[in-house]
Amino acid sequence: MLWILLFAVLLAGVVAVNVAVLELNLELDGVGRERTELESDLARLRSELSSASATARIERVATTELGLAQADPSDTVYVRIRR
Repeated sequence: MLWILLFAVLLAGVVAVNVAVLELNLELDGVGRERTELESDLARLRSELSSASATARIERVATTELGLAQADPSDTVYVRIRR
């Protein structure tokens, strides 16, 4: 009779450990999905940052928001420095 009780306690312990492992695996899967989403967001944000600093955008902002214009090539003066 004692061995049946001991066996039941051991079996309950094995079941408890298996449940704990299952819960940890589920949590790990969730964290893995969250990591994948964060990596995707990071890639998207890096792309947005790259396009925000693109030459065409800078030129558009300079002309539309700041009122700047391209200099006339005839107004351009080059200075040569002699060594």
